[in-house]
Formats: sequence, C-alpha cells, structure tokens
Amino acid sequence: MTEVLRALGSFFAYAVIAVFAQNAVFTRSLGVSRLVKLSEDDEVGSLVFGALLCAVQIISAMMGFFVNRWLFASAFWIYLRPLVMVLCSAAAFFVVLLVVVICFRVHGAREIVAVLPMATFNTCILGTLLLSTIQNFTFTQTLGFALGSGVGYVMAVALVRGAQERLQSEAVPATFRGLPITLLYIGILALAIYGFTGHMLAF
Repeated sequence: MTEVLRALGSFFAYAVIAVFAQNAVFTRSLGVSRLVKLSEDDEVGSLVFGALLCAVQIISAMMGFFVNRWLFASAFWIYLRPLVMVLCSAAAFFVVLLVVVICFRVHGAREIVAVLPMATFNTCILGTLLLSTIQNFTFTQTLGFALGSGVGYVMAVALVRGAQERLQSEAVPATFRGLPITLLYIGILALAIYGFTGHMLAF
C-alpha cells in the first residue's frame, strides 16, 4: 500500500510540475509555432485537440519508456534516440487513430482525425519524450510528466486563445498585430512563469 501511495504521489507531483513550473510552452518553448496556429484557427476545438494531445502524449511516453530501457545498453542509443522517439509518436498516432475510428465510426471520426496530426507531430510530444528518457524517469514519473505536459500545452493554447480578442484590438499598433503581438504575449507569460520558478530547471 505504501508503494502504491508513493507511486501516485510521484505521478501527481510530476504532472503538476509539468503543468505549471515546467510548462512545455512557457518554460521550454516547445510547440510554440503550432500553438500560434491553433490560437488563430477557430475550427479546431480546444477540447478535442487537448484530448488527442494527452492521449498521444501518454501512449508515446509509455512506448518511449520501455524502448529506452530495452535499447539503453546499445552503444549507438544516443544517436538513435531522436529517431526512435519519432517512431514512438508515430506508433501512438496509429493507436489513437484506430481507437477513434472504432469508437466514432468512419463518418463521425472525420473531424477528430483531421486534428490528430496536429496533436501528434509537434515538438511538445517529441520534447517531452526526449526529456523523460534523458532524465531516466521512472514509469510513474514518465506518465505524470507526459500527462502534465499535455495538460500544460492545452492550458497555454487556452490562455493565448482567450487573449486573441484583446490582441486584435485597435489599440495595438498595426505593425504589431497578428503574429508579433501573439509572440510578445507568450513571452510575457513565459517571463511571469520564469519569475515564479526561478532560472534553475529541475530537469
């Protein structure tokens, strides 16, 4: 029972750290280009995107954990790691695609499947995989960090989307409207989190 509670505590601790103190966007600048695109695209639902991102993140993290343990002894593992992480995310893509098609049928799954590549192939997924394998997290830490990174990324999307109306205000100079003011807004949020966490990254 003590081991189970310790594992749950580790899971939630790493999830909370990944959401706030080590946010993928505001602390590590992972997936910023995709975030800017999502913030301007009203056709992509935040909940659908978030659910798909978290699902892919967790499945690919599990695969990456076991592959890392299996190939760690290889002398060439450090050179193969990025390619293997891409393959893990691609495998997670097909797993989630299969589940979505089975659950929603072909016609109902079209809108979800259209969002799935955006939720899979971005630096948030790959960056989280590389960080968890490089730092040799335990299985529960890997799952917690993956879930927290996904939730943190979705939170960042929601924050930027929520500010779009003000960012497009007439009070903003014409030369700054669009991408420049969005990047400035993300940078200010990143500075706020930097002030909260300090300059030392835990991992």
